[in-house]
Amino acid sequence: MTTLDSSSAAESSMDESSNLQQPPSATNNRRGDGGGVSDEEQNSKESEVVWSNFTDSFREVQSVLDRNRALIHQVNENHRSKIHENMVTNVALIQEINNNVSKIVSLYSDLSTNFSSVFHQRTSETDAVNDS
Repeated sequence: MTTLDSSSAAESSMDESSNLQQPPSATNNRRGDGGGVSDEEQNSKESEVVWSNFTDSFREVQSVLDRNRALIHQVNENHRSKIHENMVTNVALIQEINNNVSKIVSLYSDLSTNFSSVFHQRTSETDAVNDS
């Protein structure tokens, strides 16, 4: 029976996903009177936080997907071996795969909700500015 290092797949996924590019931030437009942060700069900071949260969530999803890929490979190897102990091990591996799929569904659901909330918030802010 072959064991599986759960951290190696996650680490390689983090290395690959670190190549994601963040959108360019807006220029720093401080008010001439030294009185705080401009709306544009505040929106830029908020956008960076939102983008960072999305990136972190996608990295987590990718990590779980990479783990599932490794688990599926292990299940296939165990199945090909036709060794009873390996076949018994597959039960636990398949349960982990199933739990990971549920986790991925939950992560994507959260991403969708967060994206929708940000979109509606920005739309409401834009409408309020246009109505003024």
